[in-house]
Amino acid sequence: RNKQQLEFFDNLHLGCLKYKPGMTDFQVAASAQYVIERLLSTVMEKARTANISKNLVYMGGVALNCSANEHLSKYFNNIWIMPNPGDAGSALGAAALAYGGRLKWQGPYLGTNIPGEYPVNAILDELMSNRIVGVASGRAEFGPRALGNRSLLADPRGEDIKDRVNKIKRRQEFRPFAPVILEEYADKYFDMPQGWASTEYMQVVARCLRPDHFPAIVHQDGTSRIQTVPKDCPSGIRQLLEKWFVLTDCPMLLNTSLNIKGEPMVNDRADADRFEQRYQVKVCS
Repeated sequence: RNKQQLEFFDNLHLGCLKYKPGMTDFQVAASAQYVIERLLSTVMEKARTANISKNLVYMGGVALNCSANEHLSKYFNNIWIMPNPGDAGSALGAAALAYGGRLKWQGPYLGTNIPGEYPVNAILDELMSNRIVGVASGRAEFGPRALGNRSLLADPRGEDIKDRVNKIKRRQEFRPFAPVILEEYADKYFDMPQGWASTEYMQVVARCLRPDHFPAIVHQDGTSRIQTVPKDCPSGIRQLLEKWFVLTDCPMLLNTSLNIKGEPMVNDRADADRFEQRYQVKVCS
């Protein structure tokens, strides 16, 4: 780590009123990330050396920091993070603790239901015409990540797709998107992290092995915030990816949340209709 990051770490306790780092915004962000990773590693190392378990269930808002999560496998070999590890998920954890019994996780699709079959063919029609398409089908995801039921989807190949989606999302141009990929093909395209019980929920990064082919889903450091889709996934995104793969020989799609910067995710069909009319993107249900 560089001198600026170390200085930032040593003076962070002073607070923003007493410590004014002479850094650019990007340098402050990188230094803050360094502090998070350093503190998280300290906590996890202590937990592991206590020799209670090799398993880790990890909660809290920081558990959404995918880059920091990359370091967890240094200390544990069976890691699981709930799809909504922030305050809402912690409340659910408190209820589970009070219950006291053994619970089986059924998946993240727990929200508002838009009934009907997953619109695989309608989505494919849009994708095969090189269009960006929304999907609002089934129960909404519990948590901040769009995992296929309230998603904006696109073909991840090509140089211009990131700019096209960012224009719709009104995000900074440099920000890439996440890949959603058939689980059995993940190792072919990504250096998958070890020690994770599941990589279904966009909680960890993996180095892309073919960044030139998929520039829209690769960060500046060559990694991607991966979402794998197993065969038993309860969402229709699995069937969509299977048919997409047959048609294109590409087992992944670009996946981002069905919302605009600063707005909540599309929840019901009325939200989907407003999104479709306002941003001129077809939303399939």
